[in-house]
Amino acid sequence: MGEADNADGRRLGPKCRLGRGDGTAHLVKLTRMTTSAFPSRSGGHLIADALITHGVDTAFGVPGESYLEVLDGLYQHKEDFRFVICRQEGGAAFMAESYAKLTGKPGICLVTRGPGATNAAIGVHTAFQDSSPMILLVGQVGNDFVEREAFQEVDYRRMFGPMAKWVAQIDDAARVPEYMAHAFQIATSGRPGPVVLALPEDMLAATASVAEARPYRAVQSHPGNTDVARVRELLAGAERPFVIVGGYGWSRDAAKQLREFAEANDLPVGCAFRFQDTLDNSHPNFAGDVGIGINPKLFARIKNADVVLTIGARLGEMTTSGYTLFEVPTPKQTMIHVHGDPNELGRVYQADVMIAAGVAEFAAAMAGTKLDEIKAASRKAALAEVQADLAAWRGLPPLYKNRATPAKLNLWEVVQTLKRLAPKDSIVTNGAGNFATWAHRFWPYAGIEHCDKSQLAPTSGAMGYGVPAAVMASIVAPERTSINVAGDGDFMMTSQELATAVQYGGAPICIVFNNGMYGTIRMHQEREHPSRVYGTQLVNPDFAKYGESFGGKGFTVTTNTEFDAAFAEALAFTRNAKKPAVIELKVDPQDLTPGASLDTITENARKAKSL
Repeated sequence: MGEADNADGRRLGPKCRLGRGDGTAHLVKLTRMTTSAFPSRSGGHLIADALITHGVDTAFGVPGESYLEVLDGLYQHKEDFRFVICRQEGGAAFMAESYAKLTGKPGICLVTRGPGATNAAIGVHTAFQDSSPMILLVGQVGNDFVEREAFQEVDYRRMFGPMAKWVAQIDDAARVPEYMAHAFQIATSGRPGPVVLALPEDMLAATASVAEARPYRAVQSHPGNTDVARVRELLAGAERPFVIVGGYGWSRDAAKQLREFAEANDLPVGCAFRFQDTLDNSHPNFAGDVGIGINPKLFARIKNADVVLTIGARLGEMTTSGYTLFEVPTPKQTMIHVHGDPNELGRVYQADVMIAAGVAEFAAAMAGTKLDEIKAASRKAALAEVQADLAAWRGLPPLYKNRATPAKLNLWEVVQTLKRLAPKDSIVTNGAGNFATWAHRFWPYAGIEHCDKSQLAPTSGAMGYGVPAAVMASIVAPERTSINVAGDGDFMMTSQELATAVQYGGAPICIVFNNGMYGTIRMHQEREHPSRVYGTQLVNPDFAKYGESFGGKGFTVTTNTEFDAAFAEALAFTRNAKKPAVIELKVDPQDLTPGASLDTITENARKAKSL
């Protein structure tokens, strides 16, 4: 496309060729739509209006002087917009990321420049690894101060480049609608993820007369007919098939289609690491979670499968048990991998069939599929074995089976109490640590088909995620029970966000596993350097009183009988008072993991090193 000359030699501007019916073409001048019809608005007000245009009604953040104009713009929408003010930017970013998981809409986070942005980086990294759509709006120094290392100045393109889908800076207020529309489009399309937009102060104060963009529309690829036919052919000929599901984008309809497809063809389904709620965990086709600490029998079943169909999940380190579940780069199993991002296909594993498609689009394409009956008997028998293996895996674990005297506080029994008393559609959140194993292995997550998301957890392994996620869930979905399972170290990283819960009527129940240490690191420490304990001990506050200091309810539990009473009271209190509750579990330091006590881990490590 070039520029055309007028008869008097003046340039007309951009041109293009439009075909006529007679096959000839003519030149037309492309002119901008006049902007005089649109009101003059500051860049900050344009940002606020763009959020409304794209359907945003809730955002999370910490205020800063670097984006005052945006706050002023949001003031005009205060009746239709909720800005959840958080106590630290890391908590705000976690809330935005978990909001995206829970609602299926992009999470919005607003933070100030420099320290605000660096604090929020943990949420951006989580959104990237978890494939969650998120937009981080960051204040920035004015262009008149740029490249001087001005107060709190950071180059966000360099800082966020490796962990965001797109990082940009809006220098012209007139381009705000364009940039914002592009941000929403990128964050939600293909493999979703985070976008970071820097907002210089002078741009936010400048004015422009410009039209609004249309609301964004997420775009996903659809599977081709040839690919779908090949998938059906491979599964029909499989004697030991296995399906792994996970990732972002599962709607209720897609989850229902997945369940019906699995039922009709006796297919065992495992859920990828921390996407355990993709299929109802009480369903007969559910085989367990395919992640860290996987059931050894499930691991062996997948290793010995003849066809593995993975839908939506990244085949990353956690889901593949450190890349040992499949051979690299060519698995011995016939592998079918469906993912929304072509760049993810073949990244580690060269699948036999690679399909770039959204999970909902693929589920719709497979809906109603009934495979040939040739291998039906084998699949049905294998599914019965899967159910038996899972039932045994969920039973009383070796930690308590092998104990000479009963534990005062049996953590397996704690989860049984939760199963009895907590609503099935409860939202369970966690950060990172060995404590999460008790929920992952023993709590039956409700499927997305029944109640949307019920598991909010970071595949990035970020500590401190669980409290903000539970606070967010209790604010955004107050009709559901939000339960945070946390370790003592994990809880203290973001526990100040309980103040945010109180401010907005949120009422999560936080169950804190207090064993006085960073338990996961201690476990690895004992395995690698038995009895050389250093840097993992913790001294904690009284967690019950800490919860009460926010106006909530606090409990200290040392036995299962005490926990039963405390959890029942916490349920009633949070429902009626609309305030949080904290239940501190005084956990025996020996109870580090369901598989073995701390002493057993140490002793096994000593024996291994002596060989």
